[in-house]
Amino acid sequence: MLNRKSILSALLATVLLVGCYNEPGLVEDTSYDRTKTGVALGAITGALIGHNQGHHSSRNAVIGALIGAAAGGAIGYSLDKQANEVANALGTGVNNDPLAPLDPQRNIIVSKHPGYVKIMFRDKMMFATNSARLQPSAKHKVEKLAQVLHQYPQTIVAVAGFTDDTGSYEYNLKLSEKRAKSVANLLQTNGYPATKGCSEMGAIAPNDTPTNRALNRRVEVYLFANQDVMIDPCK
Repeated sequence: MLNRKSILSALLATVLLVGCYNEPGLVEDTSYDRTKTGVALGAITGALIGHNQGHHSSRNAVIGALIGAAAGGAIGYSLDKQANEVANALGTGVNNDPLAPLDPQRNIIVSKHPGYVKIMFRDKMMFATNSARLQPSAKHKVEKLAQVLHQYPQTIVAVAGFTDDTGSYEYNLKLSEKRAKSVANLLQTNGYPATKGCSEMGAIAPNDTPTNRALNRRVEVYLFANQDVMIDPCK
């Protein structure tokens, strides 16, 4: 029978090991939620594989838990590390406050989620009205992001563009697609990033005031650990 006490001990040891990492000097969020999740999921998966392949051996289950936890923790830590390095490069911090996107004073928001990191760029700092051409200051910021991503070729990058509901859906769809591609052109790492135009879909505020419409006009960059955790940004 599977020795639960042994597996729990392996889990605890690996969590403590991962918790020893630190990146000094960064504008960082030290919660490392993805690391903890990766360790736990990796350990459980590794334990089951080790247990089954070892003909229900507790020893193999423990070894599998350690290997799985280490692998899962490495993925989680990579995302945590990327989030902090991206925030530092963009001159901000990691902000997981769900109300942050509703603050019109925040032009760039870097947030961490289970399985991915999201970077939101406000439209007002990115493009002129009805234009998909990046403004010089916005181009500089996107290039800063690209420099960080070149250090993580395994990361899956996706870019989505959003508009408000002013004008037709079709026009806004094309504009949001063009804006997403303008950003993606500067983020070519590990292949060309997936791009998507969402038009007015995926609004973060009601399109009932000029301020709220401005909140909805944005470009978001997603950094995924793998294809299994990719989401549809328009929903």
